[in-house]
Formats: sequence, C-alpha cells, structure tokens
Amino acid sequence: MKALFDKVSIRTSKMVTNSYSTSFSLGIRMLHQSVREPIYAIYGFVRFADEIVDSFHGFDKAMLIKDFRDQTQDSIERKISLNPILNSFQHAVNHYKIDQWLIDAFFDSMEMDLEDQTYDQATFEKYILGSAQVVGLMCLRVFCNGDNAKFESLKAGAMSLGSAFQKVNFLRDLKADKDNLGRIYFPGMNVSTWSPELKLEIEADIATDFKNALVAINKLPSNSKYGVYTAYRYYFKLFKKLENATFEELFTKRMRVPNTTKFRLLFTSKARLAMGPYFL
Repeated sequence: MKALFDKVSIRTSKMVTNSYSTSFSLGIRMLHQSVREPIYAIYGFVRFADEIVDSFHGFDKAMLIKDFRDQTQDSIERKISLNPILNSFQHAVNHYKIDQWLIDAFFDSMEMDLEDQTYDQATFEKYILGSAQVVGLMCLRVFCNGDNAKFESLKAGAMSLGSAFQKVNFLRDLKADKDNLGRIYFPGMNVSTWSPELKLEIEADIATDFKNALVAINKLPSNSKYGVYTAYRYYFKLFKKLENATFEELFTKRMRVPNTTKFRLLFTSKARLAMGPYFL
C-alpha cells in the first residue's frame, strides 16, 4: 500500500533528523504534532543534499548533486519517489504548495559548495539565501498552511531567522570548514585578515538578524511558536558563547551548547511562552 510506503518514508526523514541534529530534533518535538512530519521531511531533504557537498569526498559530487536535483524535480512532478527522503519531501512540497524557486535557490547554493570560492558580499548573500533563508520559508509555508497573508507578513522574519542560524553555524564551524573543506564564508575573511573590528561587525549583523526574527516569532501560529522559539534560544545561547570567544579560539576549537543546557531551554522556553511576548 502507498500509505505504508509513505509512513516508512517519513520515518526515514525523522531518523535522519534525529541522527544528524540534536538541536533541531528537540525543536521539532516542540512543534504541534500536525506539522512535525513535513518539517522532518524538509530537514531530511536538505540534510542529504548538504551531505553530498560536505562529506562525500572521493566521489563525483557534481554528478551526485545533479542527480539528486533531477530526482527531486521528478518526484515533485510525479508525486512519488522510491527514495524515501524524496518521497516525504515531495509530499510536503505538493501538499503545502512550497514554491519552486525556493527549491531552485537551495540547489544553487549547494552547487556553490562544489568549488573553492572567495566570497564577496553578493555571493555571500546568494549563498545565505539558498542555504538557509529559503529553508526557513519552506518551513513557514507548512506553519501557515495555506494562509498566504500570514506567510507574507512573516516572510522577512523567517528569512532573518534562517540567516542568523546559518551565520552562527559559520562562526562555530570556522575551524572545520577551513581545515576540512577549505572554506571561509564571511566575505574577505581569512586567518591573516581577521581583526577584532571584523568580528564585531559580523556579530552586529547576526544580532540584527536575531532581533528581526524575534518579532516574527511572536506572530507565528500556535502550531510552531514553542518549537521555533526553543530553537531560537538555543542558537542565541550559542551565539553568545561565540561572541565571548577570541578569534584564536574560533579557529582552533568548536564551541557547543551542552545537552543539559538544551534540555533546560525546553522548559524555560515553555514558561516564557506562557508569560506572553518573548524576550531573550
């Protein structure tokens, strides 16, 4: 039965999410049950694409990402795929009418990772759009569930949240990206040009993204407020750790938020939710 295959598909997407990201797994569990499955589907999809360009060394990454892109498009058009990750993703795309340009922009950014690049402001913004902001918009389509007016009103905030998350990831992963992948995403930045002034400039940009995102989180539908706010607070906590670190520390070790802190955020976020408009 197709229904059984669809259940297997979404379980696969959930397994991928739980295996790759503790923080996102916790956040998704705090969403209303009605929207958890499509969010698992979206995360499983973007995770697999990201793995192709980041992890599959020794294989033809360009061929693999092109094949995955073609299979994605075919699955959306046919409304089925024998790849369970793509089968659950196509269902979310078709059911929630996720815009095609979001998927195209995502793959465009993934393909940028196939080659060594020195990012300027324009290419950095293009990468942020496709790798993070559009993922926030895909999720927002699910949360709004056909309410286009709500989607448009929250669109800018969702993009800011995706941008904040991605830039925090870039700061956290400076060492791994540089050593393992030969990448430094921030425009014009390398070890020799790093300065306290540049660090402050990057942090101010991220802080603005967080501030703009919080405005939208306050207006999210009830199906997603708790989960998104919890993820927001986790990333903000990580941002503060990065902000307090020296650039030498950022280039030599990976900062993280302990699991005990993550679980504490779950409970304190719920308490703050009950108190009304959110604060940090």
